[in-house]
Amino acid sequence: MEIRDYYAELGVKPDAGDKAIKQAYRKLARENHPDVKPGDQQAEARFKAINEAYQTLGDPEKRKQYDTLRRQYRQWQHNGGANAGYGWPNGADGAGSRVYSTGNLSPEDLEELFGGGAPFADIFGSMFGQGGPTAEPRPHRGRDIETLVEVTLEEALHGTSRMIHAGEQRIEARIPPGVQTNSRIRLSGRGRPGLAGGPAGDLYLVIEVLPHPQFVRESHDLHTEVPVDIYTAAIGGEARVQTLDGTVKLKIPPRTQADKIFRLRKKGMPRLDNPAERGDLYARVKLVLPDDLNDNELDTLRDLAQSRQYSYAQV
Repeated sequence: MEIRDYYAELGVKPDAGDKAIKQAYRKLARENHPDVKPGDQQAEARFKAINEAYQTLGDPEKRKQYDTLRRQYRQWQHNGGANAGYGWPNGADGAGSRVYSTGNLSPEDLEELFGGGAPFADIFGSMFGQGGPTAEPRPHRGRDIETLVEVTLEEALHGTSRMIHAGEQRIEARIPPGVQTNSRIRLSGRGRPGLAGGPAGDLYLVIEVLPHPQFVRESHDLHTEVPVDIYTAAIGGEARVQTLDGTVKLKIPPRTQADKIFRLRKKGMPRLDNPAERGDLYARVKLVLPDDLNDNELDTLRDLAQSRQYSYAQV
């Protein structure tokens, strides 16, 4: 019986950093998500395996415990398997025989770490002989689960819902307005079942807000560009600004320079803790030439430019 290699599941090396593990998980989760490949059972199984691997490797304490078990299991295999000692030498008992450490991981700890459906209790028992530990299992809270959920900026504005696949469960989860990338939405009791009568763990939705072609988000504020023709910038007028709520008119004062920023209050994103409160939209002026500029207008601009050059020369 083999311990699954979570590093191989995510395609990373055992010494990979937290950032590399997270990036690998997100890439694979996107590629195999049931919403991307509906009805593909192989992709769904892969998606579950990827999530299981990340639940352990994405948690520093669980990763440390997993690395201990993985290392000791390989040593056990190297020593000959079921009839060999397990783990690293930890001293000697009164008879002079070796005593091996299990890294303080009991069978219940292994079940809690890897989930009730994993084969680690069998492995653990075989390492100690056929009988294995006989103590009555204690109640343990089920393991928490994380799953990646991608939303658009518009969905983050208004809130949305997703059908989530968590183990054997299909859950319709509500995603509130104002979520940001790395927001964690907790669904209580939707994680792994508890052991020996213990409570179930929780399900966490880890949000990723997809890039938008027009808006850049900074916390609760949005940034965009507003095209303004040179005539309006020079003599003043109005420009139209696209917001997530629709188009609004913006008053442009005379002599407006390129890159001037206008603030549109309450046109940004809602706060997650108070959706009624919204950030602002900052619109940066981008000067543009009219598409239908004719020859007479070009001549007028040319005369104006020459006149100004003459005036500068006289100074």
